[in-house]
Parts: sequence; C-alpha cells; structure tokens
Amino acid sequence: MAEMTVGNETPQNNTIYINNLNEKIKLDELKKSLQAVFSQFGKILEILAFKTLKHKGQAWVVFEDAQFAATALKQMQGFPFYDKPMRIQYAKTKSDIIAKADGTFVPRERRKRHDDKGKKRKGQHHDANQAAVGVNPAYGAVPPLSQIPYPGGAKSGMPEAPAPPNNILFIQNLPHQTSSMMLQMLFGQHQGFKEVRMVEAKPGIAFIEYGDEMQATVAMHSLQGFKINPESPMLITYAKK
Repeated sequence: MAEMTVGNETPQNNTIYINNLNEKIKLDELKKSLQAVFSQFGKILEILAFKTLKHKGQAWVVFEDAQFAATALKQMQGFPFYDKPMRIQYAKTKSDIIAKADGTFVPRERRKRHDDKGKKRKGQHHDANQAAVGVNPAYGAVPPLSQIPYPGGAKSGMPEAPAPPNNILFIQNLPHQTSSMMLQMLFGQHQGFKEVRMVEAKPGIAFIEYGDEMQATVAMHSLQGFKINPESPMLITYAKK
C-alpha cells in the first residue's frame, strides 16, 4: 500500500488517496479524524497513513464499496481539514486488503528482492498479522432514525422531557478521545454551523450551535447515530435552554 500512486484518469475503485494534509498532526490523531469525517459515507475497511518523510501529508482510505469512495471523493474534495483543503483522487493501486478479499493479491516486487530466508520469514509474519487483524470494525454509515433507540433512561442522563426544537444541539455518548476539532469537522459540514462547546468536567458530551433551529435540525437528522468509534453511536437531542 505504501507504494500507491495516483493519476488523473484512474478508474473508480474502493480506495481514495488524500494529500495536502497537515503534516503537523500526529499520526493517531490524523487517523481518528479521517475516520470521523469519512465514515459517514459508508463502511471503512482500513485507513493508512505513514510517518516516513516520503509519505507525510498523505493518507489512503479503503471503503468496502467503490460507490462509498465515489461519494466521499465528490463531497469531501477541497474540504478544509486542519486548515488545509483536502486533495482527493482514486488510488491507482488496489489496496492489499481489497486484493486479498477478491483473490487478486500479488506480493510487491520489492519483497521479491529479499533473500529467500528473509522473504519466507517476513511473508509468514505479514500473513500472521493480516490473519490476526483482519478487517477493521466498521464505523459504518449513519443508520435510519427508525433504528436508533430513544436515548432516554436513567443511564443516559437525558432529561425526562425532551427540550423543544432550538438552534443548539446536545451531543452524548462521545468517546473520551473526541476533540472539538473532530466535532467541528463533522458538524461544520452543515449550513449555519457556529461553534462547538465541550465540557472538560464532563467528558462524553458536547454542545453544537447553529444559526437557527432548522439548520440544527438538519444536522441532527444527518448525524444521529454517527459512530466516531464502533461502540459509541452519537445521541443527539436539542439542548435545554
């Protein structure tokens, strides 16, 4: 995957190549943020980014379906990600995880130049890792609202009576590693976004303000149940004023 290149006439496929990413962002944070903004388009199998100088400012996002990749490329082209517009194209080379799934995987030429002993050892180690890791859990597309359980109940901390519609959303069930920047990138895609407010003393919740009630409602319906990680679907309601 590290040898991927791109071309202007590359056919549609499952993997998008992104460059012009902010090189100051730590690798773990970069991957989490990419997961947060791209998982809305469909199931992600893998996100690849590397620390090497040659690959700084670049990443690959592998979707389960080529149509997910097509939608992501179209909608996120030029998206301001950590203050830099994304440049997105289809990856020219099929990702290993897709090639192995469809039976077309062939080891890279570079691996063939190793001596036989080293090649065998590394090949076994690589295959063992692939077998152990497999496909990453899907962060998935946003489920229909009808499939999202009502967030009420003692454990959720929700008020018994929901607040009336207004321009501020109350977000719950966020993973503790969620940052205001990640939420800004998610909710900032919707018209009228104004700001994110997080409560340091209460991790897992946030407030998102929009220009008016209608704009907040559109964002709520779009992101209700969105998963920043596989175990944490967002619970979104109107904030109490």
